[in-house]
Order: sequence, then C-alpha cells, then structure tokens
Amino acid sequence: METKQVKAYGTEAAEVPLNGLDINRRKPTPHDVEIDILYCGVCHSDIHTARSEWGPSMYPVVPGHEIVGKIISVGDHVTKFKVGDVVGVGCIVDSCRECEYCKEGLEQYCEPGMTGTYNAPDKHLPGNPTFGGYSESIVVDENYVLRIPENLDLAATAPLLCAGITTYSPLHHWKVSEGQKVGVVGIGGLGHMAIKIAKAMGAHVIAFTTSESKFAEAQRLGADEVVLSKDAEQMAKYRGKLHFILDAVSAEHDINAYLALLRVDGSLALVGAPEQPLPVAAFSLIPKRKTFAGSMIGGIAETQEMLDFCGKHNITADIEMIDINNINEAYERMIKGDVKYRFVIDMASLKN
Repeated sequence: METKQVKAYGTEAAEVPLNGLDINRRKPTPHDVEIDILYCGVCHSDIHTARSEWGPSMYPVVPGHEIVGKIISVGDHVTKFKVGDVVGVGCIVDSCRECEYCKEGLEQYCEPGMTGTYNAPDKHLPGNPTFGGYSESIVVDENYVLRIPENLDLAATAPLLCAGITTYSPLHHWKVSEGQKVGVVGIGGLGHMAIKIAKAMGAHVIAFTTSESKFAEAQRLGADEVVLSKDAEQMAKYRGKLHFILDAVSAEHDINAYLALLRVDGSLALVGAPEQPLPVAAFSLIPKRKTFAGSMIGGIAETQEMLDFCGKHNITADIEMIDINNINEAYERMIKGDVKYRFVIDMASLKN
C-alpha cells in the first residue's frame, strides 16, 4: 500500500505531552476521499486515549474525531463526493459492513467492532493504529464521510461529529418531541448540545446542575427551567414529572435521585461515563416501569440526519478556538472543566 507522510500532533507514551509527529497516510484507494483538515474538535476521549486511561492505547496516538475539512482528491470509484466538497468525519472510519447492525445502519454497534478514527487497528496498514484529526489531512472511505450543511460555521460544527451525535442519537431514539418534559443533567460539552437539540425537537427542557453559576448559561443555551440538583426541595418539585432524562455527567453521582423524577414509562439514558459503577435501587425502576439505559454516538446515516437537523435549526457548539501548540494546556483546562464548551483546533496552526 502506497503511503504519504503528513504532519500530525500526538504522543508516543501515556505520560508524554502531545508534540509534533510525522505519520503515514495511505494514498487514496478507489473508494477513498482525501481530506485537508480545517478544524478538529477536542473531546474528552482524546485525553483518555492519549493517556491510556481506557485500557492500553496503541502508540503513537494521534487523537481527534471531530473533523471538518475540504476534499482535495478522490478515488476513481467515488460517487458521493467531489474535490472541493466540505465534509466531516466523526468517530467511525470503517466497520465490517456485513453484521446485522451494520446492515441496519448502526455501525457504532458493529459486532466485530467498528474501526475508530484513531487508536484502532488500521485495515489498510496492518500493524499500525488509525490516526485521528490532529493532522494535516486524512484519507477515509467515502461511505464514512459526512456532508456539512452550507449555513453552519465550520469550526463550531466540528464538535457536532461527536458531542452532537452522542446527544442527538438518544434524544432521537427515545422519540423526544413537542410537549415532553426532558431533563439534561450536566452542562458541559455534551450537556450544552443536548439542551440545544432537545429544545429544537420541541421539548420543554429542564437543566440540572450542581452549580448556581451555570443557571444563566443554561437559560442562554435554551433551557426552560434550571434546577440546582443538590437542593432536595427543588428536586422534589419534579418527582414523577419527566418523560426523558439525558445524563451527561462523567463523575460519580446519585442516579436514583434522577430516576425518581421520571414519570410512568420514562427513560434515563446515560451518555456520561463515570469510572465507578453507579448503584441503582430496584425500586427506582420497578414501580413506574422506568428504563435506565445507555447510548453511544450514532451510525453514519443518523449522524448525517443530525447534521441536517442542526443545519435546519442553525445549531452549532459553543467553542473556544486554539492553536495546536496549545493542546496540552487545553487538556489540563478540560480536566478542570474550564472551557465553554468545546475546544476546537484551527488546523492551519499545524501547517504553519
């Protein structure tokens, strides 16, 4: 397989800061598109993978799965895209395409396992991991590439490729709609997107936060009501009232306190990933036939649907733009929650 060397930013070990690297990309095969990366969002998964916190990572790690760029070349058999198209790449760059889930458009649940945009075995370059969007360019099969709506700001669209679909998918799957009361727990990278999307779906959105300083923020983002979750009196007002709750908190918290807020047949879906198990009481679920569920990103078709929905409703992420050489500092700030609400790298800073 022919390759070409491109500039990237990554790390060769868990305890080493990110720095400049040269990596090999395959030359486009007949169904590939080559994308010049303009912007790449910074996701908490990037930190976990770079630091080998989710099981052993394959080094070198080049993170980044919230990619927006412009197509600079296409393979001979590409039919969906042309040179000059503005496109996105999310968390998936391939899957088996043959299992029941791939056939249903649920590539994120591919049985043999989807190919992640970074830190997955690269089918085309055996023995190498896939490399993500902290790089000049990327080569991706056209079937895993997404069209970006023309009206959206490109930098602020990048986080939709992970934070956007991670929140849209459960809201869509559990059929959130007009007239429903929907809770969003945690107002960060995921939660801020959930508020915007649930509101655009017509829901009455109630944001839950442990911090009074976030009240005005939550309302600016579109929440109809904001609740201080550590105030038992405020929480009691919503007992048995909500149709659906999206929980985007990655720290330990009392899940039973939120399950108590669901009405009969209500569902709580977890998209935050706490390190420790969350104890669930049987009687938090049984008396009102409640569902406690999880959800992970979305398939390619659903991700395109999410982008089109965001285009129609003019939804993008709230971002802070950074240069690539500020990435290590950005990681430390993300860990402290010091970003509103997503860092996006201007990839021109890597080329320069």
